[in-house]
Amino acid sequence: MNVVTNPAASKFTAEDIEYHQAGGEVLLARLYRPQGAGPFPAVVGVHGGAWTSGDRNNNQVIDSALAAAGVVVLALDFRLAPKAPYPASVVDVNYGTRWFKAHAEKFGSRADWIGAVASSSGAHQALLSALRPDDPRYASASSPKLNVVDASVAYIVACWPISDPLARYRMAMEKKNERLIQAHKDYFGGEAAMTEGNPQLVLDRGENGRLPPLLILQGTKDSNVTPDMAEKFSAAWRKRGGSATLETFPDQPHAFATQDPTSAESLRAIELIKAFVLKRGGA
Repeated sequence: MNVVTNPAASKFTAEDIEYHQAGGEVLLARLYRPQGAGPFPAVVGVHGGAWTSGDRNNNQVIDSALAAAGVVVLALDFRLAPKAPYPASVVDVNYGTRWFKAHAEKFGSRADWIGAVASSSGAHQALLSALRPDDPRYASASSPKLNVVDASVAYIVACWPISDPLARYRMAMEKKNERLIQAHKDYFGGEAAMTEGNPQLVLDRGENGRLPPLLILQGTKDSNVTPDMAEKFSAAWRKRGGSATLETFPDQPHAFATQDPTSAESLRAIELIKAFVLKRGGA
C-alpha cells in the first residue's frame, strides 16, 4: 500500500489500495479515512475526464475536505476509453461500489451509509450505476462476497454532471468541439449507446430506477454542458418521485471547485457537499 502524505494528517489518512483487476488492468482506489473508530459516513468518488482521461486524484480537493470533516472516501480509478468503451467503466464503478459496501465495516463505516460524489463524466457513470444497480451488464464483474451486495447508494452528489450525453454530443457537434466529439465517439461509439446509457433518458423512459437523494452543483458559465441540462435532470428526478436539489454558481465554469479551490464559490460548493453528505450519511 502506498501511504499518501496529506496536509491534514491529524484528521485523516490516505492510502492507495487495489480494489479490482479488470481487462488486464490493476485498478487502484485512494482511500481517505478519518482518524477515530467511527462509524463514519462514506462515499465512492468517481472522477471526470470525458471518459478518456483522469484518475483517482482528480477530485482530491473535495475528497480531502470530506475526509477532514469525518467522511470515508474511496476515490476510484476505472478503465478509460478508447481502450475500454462503454459500459466498461460503469462495470468498474458498479464493482467498486459493491466492494466498498462489502468492506464498509473494515474501513470504519456501514454499507447503508455509503453514497457517491462524482463529477462531470464521472457523474454520468455514477448516476447510471445508481439508477441501474442490478443491471446484469454493469454488475457482470463479481465475486462470492459481492454477489449478495448491490450497487445502490444512499445519496448522490453530482458535480457539473453530464446527465444527458446525447444532448452534450449534439452540442459539441454544433460548436465543432473536436475534443469532446472524439471523446464521445471513443467511449460510446455512436448515438445508439448515448441514447441507451443516458441518465436523463432513463428517467424520461420511466425505467424502474432507484432515486436516492440527489444534490447537483452547476456553474452558470459551464461550456461543457447544455444550458438547461442540470435543471432538466433535477426536474425529471423530482417528477419520478425522488428528492433533488440544484445549486447553481454564477459565472462559474466547468469543474470550478477543483480548478480554483480557494475562490468563494468553490468554498461554498465544498461546504454544500460536506453538509449534504454528513446529513444523509448517518452522522
